[in-house]
Amino acid sequence: MNNDGFDGLLERFLAHIDVERGLAKATVKAYESDLRRYTEWLEGRGMRRLDEVSQRDVEDYVAALDAGGESARSKARRLASVHEFHRYAVADGTVPADVSAAVKAPKAPATLPDVLTIDEVSALLNAAGVGDGTDPVSMRDRALLEFMYATGARVSEAVGANLDDVDLDERVARLMGKGSKQRLVPFGSYACEAMRRYLNMGRPALERQGRGPVPERRAVFLNKRGRRLSRQSVWEIIKAACARAHITKSLHPHTLRHSFATHLIQGGADVRSVQELLGHASVTTTQIYTHVSPENLIETYLTSHPRAR
Repeated sequence: MNNDGFDGLLERFLAHIDVERGLAKATVKAYESDLRRYTEWLEGRGMRRLDEVSQRDVEDYVAALDAGGESARSKARRLASVHEFHRYAVADGTVPADVSAAVKAPKAPATLPDVLTIDEVSALLNAAGVGDGTDPVSMRDRALLEFMYATGARVSEAVGANLDDVDLDERVARLMGKGSKQRLVPFGSYACEAMRRYLNMGRPALERQGRGPVPERRAVFLNKRGRRLSRQSVWEIIKAACARAHITKSLHPHTLRHSFATHLIQGGADVRSVQELLGHASVTTTQIYTHVSPENLIETYLTSHPRAR
């Protein structure tokens, strides 16, 4: 049985999820942040090795997160990291049993993502392309938002897309999701037309404006300096289009993704298919989009119940 301290065990765990499991770098960093916070808290209680930790200690840690004002979702994520760490320690031979196994995450309230109506999406997309339509930035913004709504892409997937990931003839895009998992997603004629116009006219102009050694020649979406567009820039583009469309709802960088999923399900798509299109590992994550608006509930009741009228 290994008897090294937290640091040695944590380094082995991070190498395991990075190299052997091939998790995304951002995911590995999130695990590291969560677990360094956990081990520092344990050290504050006088513990130096994981075999000194009991179930009560893990429960007290979760209670400390609660006292610190952590959201239920954040606490659940941190506890998931702790569970993975303890399970690895058992497999590694550091401890004989997983003392965290019986500790449950706090139940998160069922929150529904903000979504736009179909009319609001149309207004947002129309507002993305300002001017006479010949400005390369305007063409890029329209193509970007059309692409995101058509594919349900995460912001990171949209900005990470390369030219060889988009096939305009077949109308399909290859997206790189979490954990470096790839998926193919079709897109329709509106997104195809906007993308074709941008790639033929807008993107070459942006690439020519590139400063520095070599512009990012692989990226689909470029900024004014000819480099790959950042996630923060996408958020600014969405907010600007929202203001021009006079949409008062509180938007999120993934609002178009949420709207994509909700509109598919409202249109009759099954949850499993939407799960595949979104790249969700679990259908449970997708099921949040099966919510029905109060307006739709009332309409369904009035049209379906035999004695509603």
